[in-house]
Amino acid sequence: MSDKNEVIFGYHAILEAFEAGKTIDKILLSHKSAKSEALDKIFTLAKVREVWIQRVPEIKIEKEARNQNHQGIIAYLSEISYANLEEIITQTFELGKIPLVLILDSITDVHNFGAIARTAHCAGVHAIIIPVQNSAKINSVAVKTSAGALLHIPVCREKNLKNTVNYLKECGLQIVACTEKGNTDIYDIDFMQPTAIIMGSEGEGIQPSLLKMCDIQGKIYMEGKISSLNVSVATGIILYEVVRQRNFLNF
Repeated sequence: MSDKNEVIFGYHAILEAFEAGKTIDKILLSHKSAKSEALDKIFTLAKVREVWIQRVPEIKIEKEARNQNHQGIIAYLSEISYANLEEIITQTFELGKIPLVLILDSITDVHNFGAIARTAHCAGVHAIIIPVQNSAKINSVAVKTSAGALLHIPVCREKNLKNTVNYLKECGLQIVACTEKGNTDIYDIDFMQPTAIIMGSEGEGIQPSLLKMCDIQGKIYMEGKISSLNVSVATGIILYEVVRQRNFLNF
């Protein structure tokens, strides 16, 4: 259940949040909600700001609203402002650095997300990329789990990850999937090149359409009867292989 200060209720409050420039992660709209002028304005603003509106049962709204007057609609506020990916890639190259970005495909657990952000910040990742839909809410729990890293590392929210991958390829980045289905050991991958690493959800992994776009499918060596690692642990292992190569092998 979300903290009260992370959720706003009703048409007027959500419109005010948009007008005030607040960053909204997601809007939940009851299936029972009827068309109205206020709702049309919210749909228009959400499309411009690329905010996902999800239709849900009324009981879901009531559970989150905790007896507040919700009017069949609630919005989750983000703890951060999202960054522009093109600006980050351009700036990284201009500074003479080798870009390293992390793409999180449908990772919805806020604790995993926070832990990944903490490791990514410590490993020098230039940006974390998440999809508009099917991603963990960046709330106080995520920020706390990240030990505050989410307040420092740029997070880019993209509408279409396939388009984003194509853009990164055009910029000269190699696309590396970290997956148990991979055929290349992560220690055999050349991370001295500009790189985007894709991590998938624990349940479904990386979506097949993204896997097909990857230049390399890397795997982490495993022993024992358990075939996979927690995604935050796996992310730490592959990121610190990048750190090892970029900071030690070139001396």
